[in-house]
Amino acid sequence: MAVSHATLSHLLPPTYQPTISAWLEEDCPGFDYGGFVVGETPAEAKLLAKTPGIVAGAPIVDEVFRQLDCTVEWHHPEGHRIEPKTNTHIATVRGPCRKILLGERVALNTLARCSGVATKSAHVLSLLRKAGYSNILAGTRKTTPGFRLVEKYGILVGGCDAHRMDLSAMVMLKDNHITAAGSISQAVAAVKAAGGFALKVEVECRTEEEADEAIEAGADIVMLDNFTAEGARTTAKSLKERWKGRKEFLVEVSGGLTEENVEAFVSPDVDVISTSCIHQGVPHVDFSLKIL
Repeated sequence: MAVSHATLSHLLPPTYQPTISAWLEEDCPGFDYGGFVVGETPAEAKLLAKTPGIVAGAPIVDEVFRQLDCTVEWHHPEGHRIEPKTNTHIATVRGPCRKILLGERVALNTLARCSGVATKSAHVLSLLRKAGYSNILAGTRKTTPGFRLVEKYGILVGGCDAHRMDLSAMVMLKDNHITAAGSISQAVAAVKAAGGFALKVEVECRTEEEADEAIEAGADIVMLDNFTAEGARTTAKSLKERWKGRKEFLVEVSGGLTEENVEAFVSPDVDVISTSCIHQGVPHVDFSLKIL
């Protein structure tokens, strides 16, 4: 997992800073009436975790308060699992009272969402590890518009693979691409001509025959989409045996996977299991901020 190699915050692009500025502007586009009441007296606030989960999103919270001339001291580091007790003091925020409160809601919303994604990602990964799966669990591109960076970051904190970040990171040829291009072979040839050697190509396949065509055409990854658990395991094994020594490729399984059924898809022939259940519609971890 990425977190075992280096600091995840070093992945963040400089563009996340103006994004946070936009969130702060959205929350206070005019007069700050509450801030008028409290003023800029130096203050201190406790950041409290009210429900169990994994802390994720610390660099985003840091940047929210940095832009408001405040500081954050973390008592529980990112990736730490908060045990099931209420009001765990995870960080202290210091700065002008008005500015602490200006950043409160943006920081809490981001932290709650990112931590929820990390918590669910880690949970589903643990289910797969207990079932004997040692390969990759990944998210998908089904993220909240404007919030993808935070959700993908949470997936990484939870120990999973973020999958492709956007349409430019890797080509995934889906059924609509193939229909419009005329065939899998034509679609793969076209995208390889444009993307060159540096771009990986994945093809969404609905049958074993489509997977064979994709592998023959030079796909780097074949996705077995919406297969049954038995069908996915059988097809992955068949593909690996048939193409052994002839073509190098990965088998990804996706479509309809949930916390309840994902263990049934475990197979040494499946290189990647991808599911939006680790980041889409997951429960938040609840936090609050209390001025001392």
